[in-house]
Amino acid sequence: MGSRTWLGLRRRLASLFHTFMLRLGVNIDHVATVREARYRGSPEGEPDPVAAAALCLEAGAHGITAHLREDRRHMQDRDIWRLRESLRTRLNLEMANCREIVEIALKVHPDIVCLVPERREEVTTEGGLDVAGQVGPLTETRQRMNDAGIEVSLFIAPDPPQVEAAARLGAQAIELHTGAFAGHFRDPAGRAREVDRLIAAARQAHGLGLRVNAGHGLNYENVAALEPVPHLVELNIGHSIVSRSIGVGLRQAVEEMLVLMARYPG
Repeated sequence: MGSRTWLGLRRRLASLFHTFMLRLGVNIDHVATVREARYRGSPEGEPDPVAAAALCLEAGAHGITAHLREDRRHMQDRDIWRLRESLRTRLNLEMANCREIVEIALKVHPDIVCLVPERREEVTTEGGLDVAGQVGPLTETRQRMNDAGIEVSLFIAPDPPQVEAAARLGAQAIELHTGAFAGHFRDPAGRAREVDRLIAAARQAHGLGLRVNAGHGLNYENVAALEPVPHLVELNIGHSIVSRSIGVGLRQAVEEMLVLMARYPG
């Protein structure tokens, strides 16, 4: 079976499954951040993000997300390889569109890559990818990934030109940046405005044949407010779950988030 045929089959099966459930992808970068604070430069250390990933999956998470940054500030190459070797479910590799990380991704072969912007001075990814301004290089990377049987998602702001560009370059999915939504959550007018932006972007993306994911700043308080946003397939949540796990443990933190997400009407 060719790579394109296999990608098409996976997308059809995924669409059927997604009709019934909003999926949770747990981003385990923050587990690695805690480890690196004490064991930076060491080949070992705790906590172990791969062990954390296993706990998340045991609790019902549908996949694991990890970001291999150029500066290696949290996840290390060995973590990504160990995740690929140990996971029996979906691995979503977040990455910048840079030559070094692209080559690593093609060797590790995650199920999907999510292309994101990176700035060394940021604490975490703070904005969406300018897809409209980088159609050429992003299309080249998308093609290489798809040829290897790897799906491609693009982390973008809920803006019409970015959604249109994502479809034009042939991505399989987008991840809507929910940072503005999270930032305005306590302001009723601002929250309503950002929810409307997400609704419009999700409808546009779905109409263009893109799978719609969302993430950034989502937590136990604001996630229910995404229920009006149609066509969501997956939420990628990291910091809030890892933060909650300090008090209740990782398994319970994941289970609590899944309960909240179960209200999504699909």
